[in-house]
Amino acid sequence: MVRWRQTTWLLILLSLAFALLLALPIIALLARAVQQSAISSLSTPATLAALRVSLLTSLTSLGLVIVSGTPLAYILARWQFRGRAWLETLVDLPIVMPPSVAGLALLVAFGRRGLIGALLLDLGISLPFTTAAVVLAQVFVAGPLYVRAVRVGFAAVDEQLEEAALAEGATPIQIFRYVMLPAARGALVSGAILCWARALGEFGATILFAGNLIGRTQTMPLAIYLSLEGDISEALLLAVLMLFISGASLLLLRRLEEHWQVV
Repeated sequence: MVRWRQTTWLLILLSLAFALLLALPIIALLARAVQQSAISSLSTPATLAALRVSLLTSLTSLGLVIVSGTPLAYILARWQFRGRAWLETLVDLPIVMPPSVAGLALLVAFGRRGLIGALLLDLGISLPFTTAAVVLAQVFVAGPLYVRAVRVGFAAVDEQLEEAALAEGATPIQIFRYVMLPAARGALVSGAILCWARALGEFGATILFAGNLIGRTQTMPLAIYLSLEGDISEALLLAVLMLFISGASLLLLRRLEEHWQVV
């Protein structure tokens, strides 16, 4: 009995230590933001520009990922073909890839002297250090999170639903639209939230491939990095904004997961 109590207290203490490690930086950030009156920096042009670029690019990236990533997730979940394991690995690779490596890979692929960038340049299209480069970086880094979540959702759908739809004469497109999408709606929403939150917080690949141009490619994470060399209040404000957005996204995700489980 004594050993059991000692083990219990040890587990509690270790858990509290880890929880404090996670909580203290967040508390310190919020306290410093209040102390510095960071809210006054909300009206500065640089802050508003970073907020606008972040929302514009992250929502655009999310739209592109949903349109192109949903069919890919369905194929990976329901089709059997040679090379499927390799394709799954390719899709998951950016999730574990260091952001600097992702940015460099995008640069050597789509840069002016890159594998595809040189061909695009001949057509008068230059991607690096543009808003489009920010979107491309976000899609590359955040898109796999959406595909992975939706793939799991499609794989969990009962195959008998598809078989019943086929028996009724439904086409593959009709099955995908009217059977699979509604059945996996929880995974679709969860994946979209994760993808958007990751795109909004993207830093490493963006700064290497798109640069840090105010009003053009400077997102909120890049503005925080730049503000640390000057106005700390602006950095604190943007950090708190991103903190609340991240927290709200997680709470929404939890609520939706609970709702789909009940339904």
